[in-house]
Amino acid sequence: MKVIIIGAGVLGVSVARHLAVAGEDVLLLDQWGAGAGTTATTFAWTNSSRKPDPDYHRLNLAGMEEHARLAEQLRGAPSYFPSGALQWADAANEQRLADNVERLQSLGYPAHWVTPDEATRIAGDLRIPATITSIAHFPSEGYVLPDLFVRTLLADAEQHGATYAIGEVVAIDDRPGGVSVTLAAGEVCSGDRVVLAAGRWTQRLAAGAGIGVPMVTDVGRGAQTVGLLGYARSPQLDLRCVIHSPGLNLRPAGGGSTVLQALDLNADVDPEDPPSVDGDIASTLARRFSALLTDPSRAPRIDLRVGLRSLPADGHTVAGYASAQSRVYCLVSHSGVTLAPILGRLVATEIATDQEQDLLRAFRPTRFTGARRSDIEVDQHATSLGEQ
Repeated sequence: MKVIIIGAGVLGVSVARHLAVAGEDVLLLDQWGAGAGTTATTFAWTNSSRKPDPDYHRLNLAGMEEHARLAEQLRGAPSYFPSGALQWADAANEQRLADNVERLQSLGYPAHWVTPDEATRIAGDLRIPATITSIAHFPSEGYVLPDLFVRTLLADAEQHGATYAIGEVVAIDDRPGGVSVTLAAGEVCSGDRVVLAAGRWTQRLAAGAGIGVPMVTDVGRGAQTVGLLGYARSPQLDLRCVIHSPGLNLRPAGGGSTVLQALDLNADVDPEDPPSVDGDIASTLARRFSALLTDPSRAPRIDLRVGLRSLPADGHTVAGYASAQSRVYCLVSHSGVTLAPILGRLVATEIATDQEQDLLRAFRPTRFTGARRSDIEVDQHATSLGEQ
């Protein structure tokens, strides 16, 4: 079977690898390069911490478990780290954290309270402010180095026979006898199936093929899709896990660097006029980071990167064929980093065997059929507490 995959982000590359391992003929296309889109601007925290929808929670749990299995199969430097995560709360947030810990514990999700001394040993080179009143530890969570993760998956896919090429897809032709994609240069590539894993470009490409995949498309100042990450190259820290503190999220980025995220600052970020490294937003981020350093006199050097998230209209993953007759498999998720390993395996299985996978039943694009955009309710938990 010839499968054309549009989009070499973390989801597309994962599907390509699994299909190639299964012996399918795979062509992977991307407009700019593997991992250059949304995958390049993700906090990359693996979790199912605040996903109250039971189907979505189960899928994310499976994603976390699949990461561990996949890490044993991939060669080269590790890109997945089951480091655990800490959530710190002050007086304004302690009840919210307590409610979530209680909910997760009732589901059997590993979560427990730790003392500040225990948290310091877990976290590494950070200072816990005196305003922190409670701290929860989530030992099964972790993080990914997304650039390295995509490169490793792609190398393994190519080793198993997948073909990877740069090319902008401008049209998809879904017909009974097969499916084809047209590139901007005019080339037409034909196959038996297409996997549309184009992230935030999914709605436009799908619509051109008569397929409805509603996405959050606003990319203006403060939109849900807009996120800001800071990359602190110095001071170098011995940070050992993911941290969620009031006002700042942190994760290791390798080599002593740290990824920083302050979700409340997103409201002031305009992708058309990105914040400068010496502006107010950068200063606020640096001040919050300095407040957590054991030596706050060390002035941080922070690079900023604005990202645009891939967010289906209801906040949940889309995985499945556009219709019973379609040969276009739609795949898009806000939780791409957590879900990439499990979606890669399950989607490849559905395409190669035509056997539906139970974990994906709740996430078919057909759930949007006949629905008015105004009637689609957004799951507010899909974009909170550490965007992926």
